[in-house]
Amino acid sequence: QVQLVESGGGLVQAGGSLRLSCAASGRTASTYAMGWFRQAPGKEREFVAAVSWNGGATNYDDTVKGRFTISRDNARNTVYLQMNSLKLEETAVYYCAADSNTRGVQSRPKYWGQGTQVTVSP
Repeated sequence: QVQLVESGGGLVQAGGSLRLSCAASGRTASTYAMGWFRQAPGKEREFVAAVSWNGGATNYDDTVKGRFTISRDNARNTVYLQMNSLKLEETAVYYCAADSNTRGVQSRPKYWGQGTQVTVSP
C-alpha cells in the first residue's frame, strides 16, 4: 500500500513557475514508478510526466516537454514536478500517481493522491 500526498500548488501568472511535490509513504514506496496527471475543469484526466523507480528514465506528454521536469528523491520518498513557462490552459488539479512499473503509471496507476490545484492567471 502506498499513500501519496501532493503539495506546492497555488496561483501563478502565465509564464511563471511552480514546483509540485508528492510525498509517498509505505514500506516499498521507493520501488514504485511515479507520475503526474492533471485534470482541467470539464476535461478528462491526462498524463503529464512519469519517472522510473530509480529516476533513470522519464517520459513526458508532448505538451510539456522542455518546460516541465519530473524528478525524485528516494531518500525522502518524494517526487517533484518542476513546471516552467506555465500557460493559462494548464490550470488544473494535478495528481500524483504510483504503480509498480513505468508503463502502468502512465496508463492505469494503482495509487493516486488527492490532488493539488494549480491556477495560472493572465
